[in-house]
Amino acid sequence: MKHIFLIIGLISLAAFIGCEQPKSEAPSNSKNMNQNSDNLEEQSKATMDVAMKFMDAMGKGDMDTMVSLMDENMVWQNEGDKTLPWLGPWEGKKVILDTFLPLFMEHFKTTKWVTEDAISSGDVAAFFGQMKGITLQSNAETTEFTFALRVKVKDGKIVLWNWLEDSYAVSEAFHK
Repeated sequence: MKHIFLIIGLISLAAFIGCEQPKSEAPSNSKNMNQNSDNLEEQSKATMDVAMKFMDAMGKGDMDTMVSLMDENMVWQNEGDKTLPWLGPWEGKKVILDTFLPLFMEHFKTTKWVTEDAISSGDVAAFFGQMKGITLQSNAETTEFTFALRVKVKDGKIVLWNWLEDSYAVSEAFHK
């Protein structure tokens, strides 16, 4: 059942990202369409670059780069079992750095992270893949699970890091 909800969510995200503009907002001529297309492509690339740079910095433990890419009002959103102390939402760079990240690092160690697909459109990038981890409270390893990540970028800074995972696998390992 949990996989059905994840699949429905991923299909909805893919449909949202792939949606066309409403007809009332459609450009009036082909020159505008090409300019809009070029602008969208440039923005999509810039969004992907920021998201990839942030993920690379996370993987290397490069806090300076991470901090430089975070908007002051960034939201780090994690859904799932509310008994897991690091689940959010966490709002604001200071709260993320001072509360969320220490809690997360105290309780969970990622042992596998494989991104299988990455797409961007405008100010949104999405990543899909597989991961595993160890919950440090119980020292239990999760089974491999699917993740999806939605990143929103504004003015070269991350404003939303929306993490979607099989929190059942994580919760099960945490509560062992």
